[in-house]
Amino acid sequence: MKQVYKSIMGLGIFVASLGCAQAITLTSTDIAEGEKLSEQFVFKGFGCDGGNLSPQLAWKDAPAGTKAYAITAYDPDAPTGSGWWHWAVYNLGGDQQSLAQGAGSKPNGLPKGAIALKNDFGTTDFGGACPPEGHGLHRYEFTVWALPSELELPKDASPALLGFMLRANALASAKLTAVYHR
Repeated sequence: MKQVYKSIMGLGIFVASLGCAQAITLTSTDIAEGEKLSEQFVFKGFGCDGGNLSPQLAWKDAPAGTKAYAITAYDPDAPTGSGWWHWAVYNLGGDQQSLAQGAGSKPNGLPKGAIALKNDFGTTDFGGACPPEGHGLHRYEFTVWALPSELELPKDASPALLGFMLRANALASAKLTAVYHR
């Protein structure tokens, strides 16, 4: 029994090290880790008066076998019990390495083939930060996901379903977390 336990522990450490070996880097000229979002990335509506632009994002060092990417923007601090999806885009081509500022905020701004899901504001474009007034600091997690293939989801899929599929299939991911409060 002791040998079986050691084997299982060794296998667990080996599998964990495989997951850590896959690196991808996410950067932005518009947002920085732990820094407050500027007004241009704040929602316009719900009592907020921002520019509602999606930030510029760039990624590199995707693992071998990456054929597609997804981008999500999520607020885990929203007072909903399930967070708040600000943006969910998948099936970006495997040769895609960046999105320009505003790519998710204008019609036809995303690369051909990319699919944007309806966010929690009820639209398929980027929805900027807009936490409830006086609710404190909220985190906005921008994540790039490297995938071994494009995903097939129902036409009316939710960002939560996409999140499930990303966690089940991603080769690697990288996160950049900005903050905002009002």
